Amino acid sequence: MARKKSRRGTAKRRRQKGRKSKPLAVRLRCRLIYWMAVASVWGTIGGALSAGYFALTLPDVSTLGAERRRPTISLLAADGSILETHGDLYGETLTFDELPPHLINAVIATEDRRFYTHPGMDVIGLARAMVANVKAGRIVQGGSTLTQQLAKNLFLTPERTLGRKVREVMLALWLERKFSKQEILELYLNRVYLGAGTYGADGAARRYFGISARKLSLPQSAMLAGLMKAPTRFAPTRNLKRSHRRTAQVLDNMVAAGQLSAAAARQAKAQPAHPHKMASAPDRRYFTHWVLERLPDFVAVGHQDLTVVTTLDPGLQSRAEKGIKTALARDGERLAVGQGALIAMRSTGQVQAMVGGRSYQVSQFNRATQARRQPGSAFKVFVYLTAFERGLGPETVMRDSALTLGDWRPRNYKRTFVGETTLRNAFAQSINTVAVKVSERAGRRHVIATAERLGITSPLPPHPSVALGTASVSLLELTSAYAVFANNGLGVMAHGISEVRDGEGTVLYRRSGSGPGPLVAPLHIRQMTDLLRTAVESGTGKAARIDRPVAGKTGTSQDFRDAWFIGFADDLVTGVWFGNDNGSPMKNVTGGGLPARTWAQFMTGSMGDKKPDAPPKKKAPSFFKRLFNFN
Repeated sequence: MARKKSRRGTAKRRRQKGRKSKPLAVRLRCRLIYWMAVASVWGTIGGALSAGYFALTLPDVSTLGAERRRPTISLLAADGSILETHGDLYGETLTFDELPPHLINAVIATEDRRFYTHPGMDVIGLARAMVANVKAGRIVQGGSTLTQQLAKNLFLTPERTLGRKVREVMLALWLERKFSKQEILELYLNRVYLGAGTYGADGAARRYFGISARKLSLPQSAMLAGLMKAPTRFAPTRNLKRSHRRTAQVLDNMVAAGQLSAAAARQAKAQPAHPHKMASAPDRRYFTHWVLERLPDFVAVGHQDLTVVTTLDPGLQSRAEKGIKTALARDGERLAVGQGALIAMRSTGQVQAMVGGRSYQVSQFNRATQARRQPGSAFKVFVYLTAFERGLGPETVMRDSALTLGDWRPRNYKRTFVGETTLRNAFAQSINTVAVKVSERAGRRHVIATAERLGITSPLPPHPSVALGTASVSLLELTSAYAVFANNGLGVMAHGISEVRDGEGTVLYRRSGSGPGPLVAPLHIRQMTDLLRTAVESGTGKAARIDRPVAGKTGTSQDFRDAWFIGFADDLVTGVWFGNDNGSPMKNVTGGGLPARTWAQFMTGSMGDKKPDAPPKKKAPSFFKRLFNFN
């Protein structure tokens, strides 16, 4: 028994001695191999679990054919030209054979040169990008293939996370197994975002060049391919020089990839692509945004594409913009005038030109529709119409003399009195005291009711001064009310939308009807038109005279803060306003000055080739009519 114990002890000492005799490096190597094996096993298990997790959390690939985009609203002018497009713009879905070879080659040379050989993930490209990023200390290159980019565009969000990258790779491998290389390119080029709200090659070609992607030239194809790296930064509509530099890089890439000769690249650089000019100028947005605000009143603006045919006349709009800008550039500083606005509409309410200020880019506030300013004597049409409806007439005689109502005393512009005068002359010369007397005789609440009947919706306090236009109204309201006289007494609803169609061309809304119907009797329309023409022929509106009969009225608010001219010739009704946003006075600017001249310049040439209407022959009133004020 003692011997056995002795042998065991000896064997144990020998084993311990053997362990101690192994070098330290060998022991460390053995332990390293052991733990590497353990880590490998757990890493494999962890990788399998992670892959399973990401596979289970992949998005639904059945949405491959669905387009995730905002609905497109295209606004057209009355002649069918494009004014503005809102939302995401897609063109036609083109097949691979319809896509220009230059575009395909430019995209592959720039974005994924090994596209036809990799299985969806380019290991070489990924390694090269990692090295470049490490050297630069920041992300300067991406290793995503076209297939990965397509997977991200179709199924994922742009978030920069490891999880998103893993899912992107897995989806790219799935796409490569399910589709051919040509089909992947076709999907990619029909879905890729190319700046300015455009998706797909055809949408971008139509937005930037006004053509189908089928007709893209080499320089145009290279420009679109260059957008894919940073669509907003390299958009030609944002910075053309930067876009041309990027296009040159794409052409060099095509030469390096053997897809283009150096001579062809030099020729393309010498004749770079230029974006076409859009029909919509910035200042037309006063009108287009006014239309968009009213669109939900006619159709449901949801997830469908819409085409909105508006009433805007591009020719009249250009004349209106030029007229306001010219007036402000010529006289603005000299006369302390900061802003102007103009609205032109047909007598039945179709708004054909709208200028809401001197520059939409500087200020989006629409002074034609949003501003409420005092119309001054331009409000007197409601006073005199009310008086005529209650028994007075153009030949009624009243005295221009001092007048006091409570603690208020109206004054005339010239601070003088003319004595007895007819209402026709008092209106033409814009005599304030007579207008107040007429208002008081007809009843100021009746005057307010007349203004509201003709379309004034702004509050009108029943103060005696309401007769002189001290209550604030908008240019759109006042111009629409004057249109009633041009429309033979029929009510007018100012509008900018003629028709709305969905993406399939189905008409959802079409303007019909003639508005509120008769509002003013024919006799009183003739009387008011006579007064309005007299105001231009021999009154305060002389500067508005053109080559045909004009009916209109000037308006000037207290201390020259606002100056107006509203009038019509044939069936075109136009309102002009000048003033300052802060309400500061202008330098003696009256409605018969800058507004009337601007109105006449706009209307001259805006009437087309139609011959002027002959003015109605005036008959002198008989003795009995003068005696008894019959009209």
